[in-house]
Amino acid sequence: MTLFWIVIIMYIMIVLSNLTIIFLSCVDPRLCTPMYFFLGHLSFLDLCFTTIVVPQMLFNLWGPDKSITYRGCVIQLGMLLCVGATQGVMLVVMALDRYVAICQPLRYPIIMHPQFCWKLVLLSWLSGLTESVTQTPITFRLPFCANHCLDDFLCQVPSLIRLTCGDTAITEWQMTVSAILFTIMPMGLILTSYGYIAQALGNIQSEEGRQKAIATCSSHLTVVFMFYGAVAMVYTDPKNQFASKCGKLVTFFFTVVTPLLNPLIYTLRNKDVRSALQRLLRKGISIRKQSKLIF
Repeated sequence: MTLFWIVIIMYIMIVLSNLTIIFLSCVDPRLCTPMYFFLGHLSFLDLCFTTIVVPQMLFNLWGPDKSITYRGCVIQLGMLLCVGATQGVMLVVMALDRYVAICQPLRYPIIMHPQFCWKLVLLSWLSGLTESVTQTPITFRLPFCANHCLDDFLCQVPSLIRLTCGDTAITEWQMTVSAILFTIMPMGLILTSYGYIAQALGNIQSEEGRQKAIATCSSHLTVVFMFYGAVAMVYTDPKNQFASKCGKLVTFFFTVVTPLLNPLIYTLRNKDVRSALQRLLRKGISIRKQSKLIF
């Protein structure tokens, strides 16, 4: 019950914080840039990710029934793989945006035009959908044992693999390929782009501009390491000792804690977002006072 109330409070905070970032990126003219366009989509993915997991988690924590139907498990796994892979590609897109903004500032408006930004978002979703359509059927074709006790908070591939009694080599091989495509390669691309960004930061003459670029990039890197670090611990080798013993803790971290920290990291360390939130609050207070005067 203690964990139930902790999770429900965290979920409410996740919903409110991510909806705030989405709303600000849509209504504030000063945030109508590719960077905040992608940030709004990242918040939407965080919202989807937790909404897929948390309601079922709360249901199992609340009462004695701690089960999930077979169909529910299939749907949950498919949606998790889609949203998770999409989020991984979206972080690469955000790194590309920062690379163009800092390393090629004069060409930034030409390269990162709205149509190209939407194509990058569509590419992210198509990548996630491909991962889901490929991985989900293979996982549920595994020969499961008579014991269907899933030692986890949710239906995910490593936990389901540990329930099998037959040969899982094909699934593990495909899972390794997916880990390379959606974890190792994106992480390599992000680190490469930030290598070029680090070189370009030395050429920025303005100290204020340099500090702003460092703050933005460090926020993105923090989110990147939290997401990819947690995913790599669970998905790289599903049968290792760490994944079987500490998998639930890591799963709880990247499904509940990380979506809560992401908007806080971007909000607290981003002056533009804080200013937009302050303007929104002042506008709300002003409208409320005017309505009282009219009344």
